[in-house]
Amino acid sequence: MKKINKFKGKPHTEILHEIYGETLTIFNEGKAQSLINKLDDRERTYIQTVTDNFERGKGVLTVLITSLVHKLHNPDQDIRLHQENMDGGYSGRGIDTKYVTPFMKEMRFPAMAESGWLTRSLEQNIPYDLNYPGKITPPQLKFSFLNLLDHIEKQNKPPVKYLLALFEKLIEHREQISLDLAKPTNLTISTIIEYLRQHFEHRYSSRGASRLPTLAVYAAYQCLVQETKRFEGKTLMQLEEHTSSDKSTGKVGDIEIRDNDRRVFEAVEIKHGILINTQLIRDAYEKFKAHPIQRYYLLSTIGEDPSDTQNNNDEISRILKIHGCQVIINGIYPSLKYYLRLLNDTYDFIDNYVENLKQDTAIKFEHKMKWNEIVS
Repeated sequence: MKKINKFKGKPHTEILHEIYGETLTIFNEGKAQSLINKLDDRERTYIQTVTDNFERGKGVLTVLITSLVHKLHNPDQDIRLHQENMDGGYSGRGIDTKYVTPFMKEMRFPAMAESGWLTRSLEQNIPYDLNYPGKITPPQLKFSFLNLLDHIEKQNKPPVKYLLALFEKLIEHREQISLDLAKPTNLTISTIIEYLRQHFEHRYSSRGASRLPTLAVYAAYQCLVQETKRFEGKTLMQLEEHTSSDKSTGKVGDIEIRDNDRRVFEAVEIKHGILINTQLIRDAYEKFKAHPIQRYYLLSTIGEDPSDTQNNNDEISRILKIHGCQVIINGIYPSLKYYLRLLNDTYDFIDNYVENLKQDTAIKFEHKMKWNEIVS
């Protein structure tokens, strides 16, 4: 029984965005390679060859995606007949120029200036069957491209699975690209705080946004350890991976400063979208009670639970009496504003934050693009 094509008759742009959204969801769930691994060995080899040649073979990539999308839009079309003047043909170039190439540019995927059909090796008025004479290089790319189309037309393979696998590899490729991130100068403190607020609180489709406040506070400490007398002779420890738990690393907080004897001097625990309550304070104490720590900060993007204020104060007083550590709870934004006021030049903070965005493995392309969008 033939499967129902839910994409039949839908606009090409809608199909592209729907399949991209489905792929992005799977990618963000950490299921890397899950889509390409659903293909058989030959199909996987063909797709891998196309993806290995993303940059040098943009024309083939664009023509292939256009062909697959149009097959979903019109299942009765033989997509090897890529020009209207062919018997039973369609205008692949027109669909590419109007829908596919603009989509590729929007998603920051490898894209042609106008259309893949402007490539000499692909523009010949001959069907894309296994005998197609165009000089597509390298030869294995030509072989893979033509065989994928042949699989669809001769073996009734579903084009959607090829598109999903291609988009998965395109997203993976995009995440690995070094993106130039903006480092604006001469910003007021209030402007910096507003930029950070927008960056932290945007609704992302990718995981990793909860890491952003930690990177910002860490950027502030990178400046403070260089500039303030309190941290003379102290060491700001490297951040652990976002997925590492404090139990597994032995750390007492997201950010730690240690003295020359490697003892914890000060630590910061950062919460994204979580109210600070008495239980969080108790949990923090369990982590640092065996350390001779002087200050422990609990910072949240949404601050303290107002219904727990008195209990919080009582717990903080209890810890101070039995341990000697001063627990300080606050919102992220007031804390960052205070830190920035202590700095000689707030650009140093911006420089640190942007470098942290570049280097942290939890930060995705989407988070980096949003930063550029905000500061522009």
